[in-house]
Amino acid sequence: MRHGKKFNHLGRTASHRSALLSNMACSLIEHKRINTTVAKAKALRVYVEPLLTKAKEDTTHNRRIVFSYLQSKEAVTELFRTVAPKIAERNGGYTRIIKTGFRPGDAADTALIELVDFNELYNPNAEEKKTTRRSRRSASTAKVAVEATPAVEEKVEEPKAESTDSTEEKAGE
Repeated sequence: MRHGKKFNHLGRTASHRSALLSNMACSLIEHKRINTTVAKAKALRVYVEPLLTKAKEDTTHNRRIVFSYLQSKEAVTELFRTVAPKIAERNGGYTRIIKTGFRPGDAADTALIELVDFNELYNPNAEEKKTTRRSRRSASTAKVAVEATPAVEEKVEEPKAESTDSTEEKAGE
């Protein structure tokens, strides 16, 4: 009977399951997003979020605890150097699971699991990049363009002046 056993065993032995989750956690930390099945993604979220919480405080003790789960120096270094500073102000919910449909071979329900702060499309706190528009401008950008046009006109006038000098020189010869 499985009374009170709440986590998904994923059809594997305990050692196989721990190795699977460790490898998936390392891949998630290194690549910031991975494609897998929904069941594995949900199990990975439970596995990796406490590690991300521990990484917020960079101490030798926390590094050793995280290394005991991940078994990869590169993943631990990446976690403490790049991932932890980005998630420092977040109080949990470091990962996002997006269902992506069904796998063609066996129709398994697949998902994309990613670190929330590393996705530029969904991240509302990210700084907006200034883009140049080539179509119609609004009234506020038209004012900016009017202020910028005298500098453009000066640049345009200078080559004209040089071309008229060259035609006068040719006429003088």
